Amino acid sequence: MTGSIGSTVLGYPRIGPGRQLPRALERYWTHRTGESELRAVARELRARTWRELSAAGLDSVPGGTFSYYDHVLDTAVMAGAVPDRFRALGLGPLDTYFAMARGTDAVAPLATAPWFGTRYHHVVPEIGPETPLTVADNTPVRDFLEALRLGVTTRPVLLGPVTFLLSCAPAPGSPAGFRPLDRLGDLLGVYAVMLRELHAAGAEWVQLDEPAFATDRTGAECDALRDAYDVLGARDRRPAMLTAVPYGDPREAFGALAATPVEGIAVDLVSETSTANTVVGTPGLSDKTLVAGLVDGRNVWRTDLDTALVTAATLLGSAREVAVGTSCSLLHVPHDVDLEPALDPQVAPLLAFARQKVREVVTLGAALRRGPDVVARELTRGREVLAARRASPPTDRGVRARLATLRPAHLRRPAYATRRAAQERTGRSPEEPIDPLLDTVHEWAGTGVIDDERYRERMRAGVEDVVRLQEALGPQAAELAAPSVAERRDDGLVRFVAGLLEGVVSTRHGWVQHGGAHCVRPPIVVGDVSRPAPMTVEWVTGAQRLTTSAVKAVLPGPATMLACAFPRDDVPAVDTAAQLALALRDEVRDLEAAGIREIQVDERAWWRRLPLRERARRDHLTWAAEAYRVATSGVAVSTRIRTDLGDTGLDETLEATAALDADVTSGAGTAGVTRTHADVLEMWRNAVSDPESADRPSS
Repeated sequence: MTGSIGSTVLGYPRIGPGRQLPRALERYWTHRTGESELRAVARELRARTWRELSAAGLDSVPGGTFSYYDHVLDTAVMAGAVPDRFRALGLGPLDTYFAMARGTDAVAPLATAPWFGTRYHHVVPEIGPETPLTVADNTPVRDFLEALRLGVTTRPVLLGPVTFLLSCAPAPGSPAGFRPLDRLGDLLGVYAVMLRELHAAGAEWVQLDEPAFATDRTGAECDALRDAYDVLGARDRRPAMLTAVPYGDPREAFGALAATPVEGIAVDLVSETSTANTVVGTPGLSDKTLVAGLVDGRNVWRTDLDTALVTAATLLGSAREVAVGTSCSLLHVPHDVDLEPALDPQVAPLLAFARQKVREVVTLGAALRRGPDVVARELTRGREVLAARRASPPTDRGVRARLATLRPAHLRRPAYATRRAAQERTGRSPEEPIDPLLDTVHEWAGTGVIDDERYRERMRAGVEDVVRLQEALGPQAAELAAPSVAERRDDGLVRFVAGLLEGVVSTRHGWVQHGGAHCVRPPIVVGDVSRPAPMTVEWVTGAQRLTTSAVKAVLPGPATMLACAFPRDDVPAVDTAAQLALALRDEVRDLEAAGIREIQVDERAWWRRLPLRERARRDHLTWAAEAYRVATSGVAVSTRIRTDLGDTGLDETLEATAALDADVTSGAGTAGVTRTHADVLEMWRNAVSDPESADRPSS
């Protein structure tokens, strides 16, 4: 019989509490330090994490959660799946790794994709029929031994083989119909060797993450999951396997896993209330460990410990052992609330970042195993904090009254033909106008690095520089919006606008990894949202006075703002989106009153919080599109409303894109072409089977 897991977390932030890793990466990439210095920083961060988690009282400490860039890329390197074009560069192993992630002057990087409804982006490896798959890197074993030398026995964490292949793209030149999943049999040989080596090194448990099965999957894919763990489970000389399905309800995949020889399954009991029903009574679970993900790994609010214990109690008897864990890796939350002394003292006690969540897991684990009396003080403190929150909800009667008066008329603009005619009479081209947005200056907003007057001086000077540059470049100015810059702009602009709203707070050190060395500081929605004063009008009108060309205002859309923030967990997302929409509606109308007739409301990140299941995704897009129309429908027909969808493209959310009713749409899916609303409608009508039903999108 395998040992107890007890209490654990599925992963931990890897950038360091002071962003030590991104800073070290930037120094290395700009040749200010060498490889040995970078590896020293990485070694210190790993040691710090292992010691911190062990000292916190976790019964099982995850290992292998560190990555120089991305865990999916790490898995590709472990399996030797390095495309020939990167091997041909003749670089060392670490620089080849970074070339795959970031590209070089000679070779473009691998693609990236969002990671299961989170703000994190992973690298997309390429697998073809001839891609060699063999153990090419044994970092998991080396990390385990490194921790062991520090006196910490870890549970190595690997990306599961099926999710890895489902996260890959077919290599260029692959035959039609080939899927990376077709190579599962070959990849399992790699995992079998790795499990054997970890067992020989002394690992008792290994964690294999399969988040792909929190999404809609075919019967064949669920069969592949069962077959994979039947094969790996049948091997001798291996650690016990804990297969984790974070980010949602595994549904049909849970039964497939329970029927395999794996010794443990970890589930997310936070994202969907249905998961507990999926688990209870599943055949094959009675001889396994069930890690109940009771602490939210994706949001920053304290756990209701009493409610979590009730949920855990309903699972007792379903498995050999019920352990306590997080719903997913803590990669998605900041490191430590205690690093935020400037937070409102009424807000800070309500929050739990990674370190605080570890303490919650330890408390719940002790209460479940030894009874609540052993952690009575912690449970009492949790009740007091939650009682105070419920007694003084941060509501705004004015905001609630405005929401109550929303009517369908607030979601509609006149017909597009009428708007287009009015806009054409102004003589303004629908091509891209000047964009005065200042990414780098917005980064300084509210950081305390410079005072307000100095900030405003830099804003004024920066606006003039940007306007002059775009005037000089003309149409070529659009090329300035490189993808990496655009991603930073999404979060920078959201944080700038959020910092001027009531009901939203910002942190100084609450960094979260977006991907690679790119980190963001998501604002936190703590109350009802409202706009006390104009936010961008001064800067946009100031830019317009500098030029005779059209200047556009740029704002984040309500769904993008919600996706880039930590939302409240006691208010439905649709309500918060509507509050954000009303605040943006006020800003849009003030911009128009100030003479700005080109207003861009971007939904570049609205896909980040899309539900993983198709049925729920449609509902999400419906209210997201409605919130967008609330924000943009209060202007005259002659004011042109634009949107940029970023990497979302049009194909993935075509009906919802049409439902935005923007006059001009741009983004990756438009192939670099700005499309009018008529273009988008035509694309959507061509995509549906019944063109007559496409007069007005339902979303």
